[in-house]
Amino acid sequence: MTTDSCSPTPELPRERLLAHGAHVLTSAELLAIILRTGIKGCSAVNLGRRLIDHFGGLRALLSADAQTLMAIPGLGMAKTCELLAINELSRRALEEELKAGHAMNQPQQVKHYCTAKLGHLPVEHCMALYLDSQFRLITTEEVSRGTLSQASVYPREVIKSGLKHHAAALILAHNHPSGVAEPSEADLALTRHLKHALALVDIRLLDHLIVTGSGAVSLAERGQI
Repeated sequence: MTTDSCSPTPELPRERLLAHGAHVLTSAELLAIILRTGIKGCSAVNLGRRLIDHFGGLRALLSADAQTLMAIPGLGMAKTCELLAINELSRRALEEELKAGHAMNQPQQVKHYCTAKLGHLPVEHCMALYLDSQFRLITTEEVSRGTLSQASVYPREVIKSGLKHHAAALILAHNHPSGVAEPSEADLALTRHLKHALALVDIRLLDHLIVTGSGAVSLAERGQI
């Protein structure tokens, strides 16, 4: 991020929020409320703008880890913790929705949740969302962590966890750090193999999501399950 100084700004985001609602504020203004203060020569709003520009958008900013955030001029421990807390709260809110509702009726929420969990990761991770008979989320577990290009998923471990949680179904999700959401032949082969293995213990594989920083692709929606 450049170190050019920012001119002061008269914007008062907290007052605007209370008077007109959060929806009228810019992303930089909303960030300013979280950050509370700016840095020397740069208001909180302008600091918010600089952060969004530096990361190329809110998603990348709010998905950054502590080390990355702490390296940014103006972000000390307090501001870094505030940003990390906001990201985790948003993930937990999505998780609550899936635990309370019917996952198959909330495909976009499932995609948003998986994108929030996996989309920003630089190394391939695979996780399973274990669901009850009403397709409500029971829990989420990481089942594999691989290199930049490959992760090894062991169906027996997925099945073992599914039985432990008394799951009736599950959704598999893994990220492509390359940013390309197109499933590979290995992804499709894993999907077929896992679906068959789970069927032997009466657990349904409902979907396999390929996740990138910009969203998720559903193999079920593409007819590839």
